[in-house]
Amino acid sequence: MIRINLLGQVRPKAAKQTVPLEATVQILLFGAAVAVAVAVLFVVYMSQSRQLDKTKARIRDLQAEKASLQQIKSEVDKFESQKAVLQQRIDVIETLQKNRTGAQDLLQMVANTVGRVDALWLTSVTRTGDSLAIEGEAGSINSVANFITELKRSGYFTNVEIKNAKENDIRPSVETYAFSMTVSIAPQTNGVPATQATGATQPPPAAPKGRS
Repeated sequence: MIRINLLGQVRPKAAKQTVPLEATVQILLFGAAVAVAVAVLFVVYMSQSRQLDKTKARIRDLQAEKASLQQIKSEVDKFESQKAVLQQRIDVIETLQKNRTGAQDLLQMVANTVGRVDALWLTSVTRTGDSLAIEGEAGSINSVANFITELKRSGYFTNVEIKNAKENDIRPSVETYAFSMTVSIAPQTNGVPATQATGATQPPPAAPKGRS
């Protein structure tokens, strides 16, 4: 299609609008700032992301280590429990062995002490811890006194305390005295009384005498 200008005038061109230089600079600076900010945020984001990944990996490692330590702790607790049971059994065995050996020596020493006293015999010997409760009969008060002396001299007994000593009438034709006393067992070192371990001498045991 052909257009013909009948007026014979040149049609004016539209005037171009110019943008001020200052506005252009501001736009460029704003764009640059935005770009820099985006770049900085991206760098920070990447750095934080890597740090987060490292932290998560560290947490996984620590959790695995914790699980391993818990298993080890469980094994240790089991071992300690078994050790405690075994130690308890060992202590019981050692105590029984010690008491058996100590009881034999103790009874032997009591018998030897009674054997060195005339007209005296025991009717009961009861042990409670490191103490003995002794009951018996004697032909005279002097026999009871001699028995106390022999107990002290033996080195096996201390704190001899007479509780009762009186004449009884079990046998009207024979004068007898019933007595009761308590004594403490002297501390021992390797089965030897401390008084003997430090050099004290003990009178040799006499042959048992017959009951009168």
